Amino acid sequence: MKRFFVFLIFFAALALTNVALQQAAAELSFTYTKQSGSGSNQFAVWIEDSQGVHVKTLYATRFTANGGWKRRATSIPQWVKQSGLSGMTQSQIDAFSGATPKAGNLTYRWDGTNSRGTALPPGEYVIFLEGTLRGESQVLYRAPVQIGQGSGPAEVVVEYTGTAAAEREMISAVTVRVLR
Repeated sequence: MKRFFVFLIFFAALALTNVALQQAAAELSFTYTKQSGSGSNQFAVWIEDSQGVHVKTLYATRFTANGGWKRRATSIPQWVKQSGLSGMTQSQIDAFSGATPKAGNLTYRWDGTNSRGTALPPGEYVIFLEGTLRGESQVLYRAPVQIGQGSGPAEVVVEYTGTAAAEREMISAVTVRVLR
């Protein structure tokens, strides 16, 4: 009987650990407004550690991820470089890429793991959202987050490059929250 309770406590602790690991560490939300014409509507969301090393891509538009970056070098170029996209297999790319979503509010959650699914230690990470507004015009949002030190909003910094001011509404109302 004593052995039964030891096993019961062990499995309960294991279940609680698995639930904790599956909870999101942070989330990025924004409003996406689809733009007309070509050379736009490309974006990616990814995580880097405090040293600037790519940790995980949460999402990238399929056009760019599946080789569009070779035909259009201005398609989310910072993500292409940081992610190491050119060295990825198709199954790795399929794990995070998808069709350009419909307009509306979008949310991407990071579970605190790297691209191999390994849980990362608490510490400072940076969540990025890069968008190609039109042609060479880009937007880059970045938000440093402290994982493992409580929840709350993170400061989001935005940088625009290029001249496509009319397309700046493609990505708006960006927020980042630390969840644990």
